[in-house]
Amino acid sequence: MGVIKDKFKAKSEAANAEIKEVIKEHGNKKIGEVTLAQVYQGMRGITGLVTETSLLDAQEGIRFRGYSIPELQQKLPAARKGGEPLPEGLFHLMLVGELPTDEDAAHITNVWQRRSHVPNHVFATIDALPLSTHPMTMFVVGVMAMQTESHFAKEYAKGLNKKDYWSIVYDDSMDLIARLPRIAAYIYRRKYKNNEHIHPNGLLDWAGNFAHMMGYNDESFKELMRLYMTIHADHEGGNVSAHTTHLVGSALSDPYLSYAAGMNGLAGPLHGLANQEVIKWIFEMQEQLGTDEPSSKQIADYVQKTLASGKVVPGYGHAVLRKTDPRFTAQMEFGKKHMADDKLLNTVWKIYETVPPILQSLGKVKNPWPNVDAHSGALLVHYGFVEYEFYTVLFAVSRALGVLSSLCWDRALGFPLERPKSVTTESVKKWIEGKDEIWE
Repeated sequence: MGVIKDKFKAKSEAANAEIKEVIKEHGNKKIGEVTLAQVYQGMRGITGLVTETSLLDAQEGIRFRGYSIPELQQKLPAARKGGEPLPEGLFHLMLVGELPTDEDAAHITNVWQRRSHVPNHVFATIDALPLSTHPMTMFVVGVMAMQTESHFAKEYAKGLNKKDYWSIVYDDSMDLIARLPRIAAYIYRRKYKNNEHIHPNGLLDWAGNFAHMMGYNDESFKELMRLYMTIHADHEGGNVSAHTTHLVGSALSDPYLSYAAGMNGLAGPLHGLANQEVIKWIFEMQEQLGTDEPSSKQIADYVQKTLASGKVVPGYGHAVLRKTDPRFTAQMEFGKKHMADDKLLNTVWKIYETVPPILQSLGKVKNPWPNVDAHSGALLVHYGFVEYEFYTVLFAVSRALGVLSSLCWDRALGFPLERPKSVTTESVKKWIEGKDEIWE
């Protein structure tokens, strides 16, 4: 079947047996209580999913199979000595739960290179859209157009044994991940670079080739893409893009349909679009202040003005994290290593010094610290990548690694159709009055 696929099969079979035993012995144990506020306010904090690939710790940030981002920067294979980790290595870790060797990462690179051909009708479908279309819309349309290539959809229609679901989902996922950089780069060149396209370079790794196809051949930009694709890959299972991919996949929709649905969620301003909002906010601040090097005092006054108008400071706060996002820190370290004198980056770092104390003084903000979106756009702008509408597409390409490896696990573990119970406000009022036992 293939080295990685064989590893995954062995790991998932062992995990399947373990989970069945856990359910058999402890399935009736209660894992917590749900409050009425949680029911009404986005189910925050309700444990209701199992995601094997990563876990979000309120204090430590994202851990991929137990490893923090700084640990991954040290332990994962890199394209060059002392460089940023290869996303191929992270995918291996998320999928099979083991740190990869250099050979493991190289194997995945080779597999994705072989599977990267995008059918011509996908490009034709994208070309049919007006140039004014948002790049995330183009991207999802491209993924949907490529659904014609789904092995799972074809095999399921023939009559596929449920024990084999995972195998075909794996094949679709590998094809899809392999092709996404080509689709994304095509959209970028079509929309922003006069429709002048760049062919793939089969000698480059996945993220390096993505940078090349977009037209960025600076070695440090390729390093940034490797870092970017790694740190944005997953964020446990409850975020909108991951949960949506899992939910749609639970209906046995194929990986193309499931991933496309998740990316429609990622496109929202409260999720992946936030990185775009950060850069817009900084540019607007610079324009209003009349300087590209605002002082800490000017930034503080502008932040107060933003808050007084009923708006939030983009890039600050997180539903789970209670400290600075390690993904922000990784990007800040990259910036200080490669572009310490960049004016925009220095503004980002001044904002970092200024905003948390202001938010803390409000007394009602649980997390005043920056998340990943507060920094990512500024690094891209340094390289002349100023088309910030496209930033969410970069996020989407990266997020495929996490949500699709999770989808493989969903099918390998035989997770059922997701169908939580919902109630009406009328039934809630009756329950409060003791007249309805719907939740008892």
